Amino acid sequence: MTPQPDVAVAESRRGPVIAWSLWDWGSAAFNAVIVTFVFSVYLVDAVGADIGGPISAATWLAWSIGGASGVIAVLAPVMGQKSDASGHRKRSLGLLTVSVVSVTALMFLVEDSPDFLWLGLVLLALGTILFELAQVPYFAMLRQVSTPDTVGRISGLGWAFGYLGGIVLLVIVYVGLIAGNGGLLGVSTENGLNIRWVAVVAAVWFLGFSIPVLLAVPELPADASPVPDAGFFESYRVLFAEICLMWREERHTLQFLIASALFRDGLNGVFTFGAVIAVSVYGFSAETVIPFGIAANVSAAAGAIVAGRLDDRFGPRRVIEVSLVAMLGAGIILLFVQGMAMFWVFGLILVLFVGPAQSASRTYLVRLTPPGKEGQHFGLYAMTGRAASFLAPTLFGLFALLGGDDRWGIIGIMLVLLAGLLALSKVPPLTGDRARVSQ
Repeated sequence: MTPQPDVAVAESRRGPVIAWSLWDWGSAAFNAVIVTFVFSVYLVDAVGADIGGPISAATWLAWSIGGASGVIAVLAPVMGQKSDASGHRKRSLGLLTVSVVSVTALMFLVEDSPDFLWLGLVLLALGTILFELAQVPYFAMLRQVSTPDTVGRISGLGWAFGYLGGIVLLVIVYVGLIAGNGGLLGVSTENGLNIRWVAVVAAVWFLGFSIPVLLAVPELPADASPVPDAGFFESYRVLFAEICLMWREERHTLQFLIASALFRDGLNGVFTFGAVIAVSVYGFSAETVIPFGIAANVSAAAGAIVAGRLDDRFGPRRVIEVSLVAMLGAGIILLFVQGMAMFWVFGLILVLFVGPAQSASRTYLVRLTPPGKEGQHFGLYAMTGRAASFLAPTLFGLFALLGGDDRWGIIGIMLVLLAGLLALSKVPPLTGDRARVSQ
């Protein structure tokens, strides 16, 4: 069934756009606070510090996240497909968001004792799975709050909200609960109580900022999607048939999914290993790296906002290509410079282009996708991304080992970005927005 333009493609209005972007702002509670900066560090450095045995807490953490990645790769395409077919895209987002919030709040139970490491790992892995699945209907809703003329700037706004929301919450929990001995609130640090309260604050933050999108953005009716509504296991047959159809008739979409999986892993590597390189190579301390981290997120947010307008004017492909080339240039320079000042300059240039590439990658897929199939396509987007997620960490470690210094790990990340850029160059040019074509 051909979707009606007025249903599948929403008119851009400020209220729904801001409401949709606020989910990104709130979701940073899980990404920045739980996964990246606070709870995962607490699991490794405190809860699992005295675990004993030949396997470290950091290794167990890596394995648990790796296992979660496998589950995401299997479930994401089918979950996205079902959110399209059932017309319950917003309901799927709501249920998955509440699930992430609940798991995050349960992290309060993880005390500072090796006995609680396994509970913490299970909750973190489960939260990661649910969060990635929640992003599928959320990304799919981008078309419901944008038009072909505004999708770039709205996507960029959402990414910017995510970067800035993470920084704001990090400052709040650091000042209120972490700095010194329990922060300004003076919360006891015994049994990790102050960090456990950080998890509760993160859960409340995410829940509060997720509500507007559920109220302000209308649901997509099931008859607006050509995807058949099938049972769970039958959905895999439908998915396989869809992939075969894409291979025959829309191979450029599959090519883009592969190319984006490569460069998105490189983009993730920049933030994953940025702080490590700053401390181990360029002379930053644990304290001085925090201001750089804040500046890096602000820089990436600013880049996403500016590039969103360029995306609408020149197309997402050009934004991605320019961003990747600029990052490769900055990365090469970082290989040969020394000291904090040089890292401040070229490190910020590097991250300035991360936000644009991430945002434009999302809009590129939106423009490629027939209206009504956004959830299914973003499920494949999540699947391919997780399938390639081992590349940047593996190559970073390999080159750091071969070079005898973390500095050379930069080469590994740059090679992944270069592979993504070369793969993107093989994708046929984007000829327009499928939503515009369907009208």
